[in-house]
Amino acid sequence: MPPDERPREKLLARGADALTNAELIAILLRTGRRGVNVVEVARELLQQHKSFAELSRCTVQELRRIPGIGAAKALELVAAFNLGKRFAQEPLAERKLDSPELIHELLGHEMRALRTEAVRAVLLDTRFHLIRVEPVSVGTANECIAHPREIFRAAITYSAYAVIVVHNHPSGDPSPSKADHDLTRRLASAAELLKITLLDHIIIGAPSPGNPGYFSFKEAGVL
Repeated sequence: MPPDERPREKLLARGADALTNAELIAILLRTGRRGVNVVEVARELLQQHKSFAELSRCTVQELRRIPGIGAAKALELVAAFNLGKRFAQEPLAERKLDSPELIHELLGHEMRALRTEAVRAVLLDTRFHLIRVEPVSVGTANECIAHPREIFRAAITYSAYAVIVVHNHPSGDPSPSKADHDLTRRLASAAELLKITLLDHIIIGAPSPGNPGYFSFKEAGVL
């Protein structure tokens, strides 16, 4: 590529805002493949996955399906997207996370992008400040296999005072199923036994008129 079109040189000369999405990704990839430069490989990646949201949830194995992207490049892309996700969550780290609105702000975008149901445990200290978000389990497109022992194991490991359990409905409808109600009752019993505060169980769906895009068992009066 001509020197003034190379992404690294372009960034140095004109700043990151001057680069296209493909050029920014090309900096992470560093090299292309035989007969195809690195920006063209990055364009192929974006064309196949349509958006950053879809690209950000790709596994290493899925990224490696693009010719020219090996294990090392795929790992760097996954790491970069996760750094971006953590940066976006950082402003909430020092806030009191005691409402479903804030948990939706913390995890809503990420969990709506998932193709299958998944459970996250939001671990909080005595001031309800975030300790960490712990992935618990991944299920199918319409079912998530989770057990209270997996959820509270993380809470015990990190000495959490309180836990908010969050899972998603890929269908977009956050209405709780019978299995969701059953899980909530089991979680409440386990939390009482372990002396850990179960602050809420939240289901993430898609926003719609009159629906904020989540269901809170606490707001519903179940917890």
